[in-house]
Amino acid sequence: MSKPYDATSKDLVEADPAGWVAYLGHPVAPAAVRLVDADVSTVTADADKVIRVDDPAPWLLHLEIQANRDVDLARRLLRYNALLAHRHDLPVASVAVLLCPDANVPGLTGALPSHPPVGPGWDFRYSVIRVWERPAAEFLAGPLGLLPLALVADVREADLSGVVDAMKARLDPQADAGLAARLWTAGYVLMGLRFARAVADNLLSGVLQMEQSTTYQAILERGEAKGRQTGIEMGQVAEARRVLLRLGRARFGPPGPATEHAVAALADRARLEALIERVLTASAWDELLAAE
Repeated sequence: MSKPYDATSKDLVEADPAGWVAYLGHPVAPAAVRLVDADVSTVTADADKVIRVDDPAPWLLHLEIQANRDVDLARRLLRYNALLAHRHDLPVASVAVLLCPDANVPGLTGALPSHPPVGPGWDFRYSVIRVWERPAAEFLAGPLGLLPLALVADVREADLSGVVDAMKARLDPQADAGLAARLWTAGYVLMGLRFARAVADNLLSGVLQMEQSTTYQAILERGEAKGRQTGIEMGQVAEARRVLLRLGRARFGPPGPATEHAVAALADRARLEALIERVLTASAWDELLAAE
């Protein structure tokens, strides 16, 4: 998934792994779940997050959280599913969590059919959650750790203040300061997928817990680091971003909000120049940025 939302989404799962299992229809005590090593890098990159559920018959929940379109996502889910099942010797349930319309793929139906010329055909089955199609009330009334998804669910900008109030009504009595900070920060970052950053600033500026979050501090530190660049360096980086977006539009079409945020987060001129060179060989925005 795109870099600006990668750490935030993984942090969201770490904050409440039992909540994700419950949201998917399998309520379980927090003590019965734990995050396990998602590294399958002997063959490919890491999966997003993997949760072990210690039922009488243990199993794994694999969550792949996407902010950008990935035409190969279903096959990637199959690859991770097989590798995790082999590594842990447990059944694996795979779920694609699409955070915004930019991440949508029409063929992502929940089944990947295989019809070999010999032997029986079979389907790999997985689940798909299109967050922007789900009602905000579903997340507001659901597990505590999924509350930030209400801010990017099926909600209009005019209704966001009510969503923030409903989140606060649950977090104030139910979450300690550390968890509340993590969840407010996740909501702040995820809102960038759907709304202008000024909207998030206006709505969440009064949430004091967010200022204590290590994730939020990392965001501030990244901004301060950019601010320490010389004027020349900043100008070169800005020009490289402009060229990348211009060439990309000509080859792939207009970038979506998540793609624009991903490009805006790139502050290394050498990396930007490498992406500009790869525009000629990539076939889509997601393929281009996947190299980063």
